[in-house]
Amino acid sequence: MQQSMDKIIEIIFLVEEDEEGGYIAQALGHSIFTQADDLEELKKMVKEAVECHFDENKPQIIRLHIVKQEILTL
Repeated sequence: MQQSMDKIIEIIFLVEEDEEGGYIAQALGHSIFTQADDLEELKKMVKEAVECHFDENKPQIIRLHIVKQEILTL
């Protein structure tokens, strides 16, 4: 299996509130997952996870797409 040597400029994480408290983050297109109690801690955990996942060609930008679900009733 041949891997692409293209430079990854940006990686995007989907961030959601965890039902049990805190936040979970999942990278889109990569097998990177992490969680934390608050957003500041989550940012640190995401950076660590990206550093661990990529040996070379690390992304230059990490984008967090924070999703908050609200349910409205009529």
